[in-house]
Amino acid sequence: MPHADTSLVPDSIKSKSEFWTHVHTQLESLTAGERNWVTNCANAASLIYNSLLAFPLYFGSGTDTAVNWCGVYIVADRFPKPRNSTKAPSEHTDRLLLGPFCGKPACQFINVSLNNGRGVCAEAFIQCRPLLVPNVDEYPGHIACDGETKSEIVIPLVLQNGERVGVLDLDCLALSGFDEQDREGLEKIASLIVDSSDW
Repeated sequence: MPHADTSLVPDSIKSKSEFWTHVHTQLESLTAGERNWVTNCANAASLIYNSLLAFPLYFGSGTDTAVNWCGVYIVADRFPKPRNSTKAPSEHTDRLLLGPFCGKPACQFINVSLNNGRGVCAEAFIQCRPLLVPNVDEYPGHIACDGETKSEIVIPLVLQNGERVGVLDLDCLALSGFDEQDREGLEKIASLIVDSSDW
């Protein structure tokens, strides 16, 4: 089967629970035998994004329902160090850098220091818990990369030893675009991303 076909959603899938189980299974096949976190995050972002666009029962490609962004932000020290960097080692861990994603261009980094971190991604990362935001305009400190976004869900990416390596972030054009079923499905996918990759 061509890799692109993994984002097809069979007509038999009618619930979010079935949908997220399907996406998880497809991601397992895409990550099988590959341990590079960039590769696995890239395929995960593309698979989730395109599968949601192909699931019109809840999301689809409508201008008022579509998920308009899906990707990861990863702790800066997981990336290659810039040449001639003058930053102290601690400065490489106080922000998340933009990783693989699908959607419009996004913020290049997010500050996650305890004193200056703000926004949904920063709070989910700092508190190490999923955040479901039904209306981003009502969220204090929301960072608006795309003014059309109305709701957001962020899931921390956490290693088995408890170390946080980043977040999985999804935006939606609809108010209350995500619910607890989405959170549950995405938490399993976040675990798969973490467990299938070398960090």
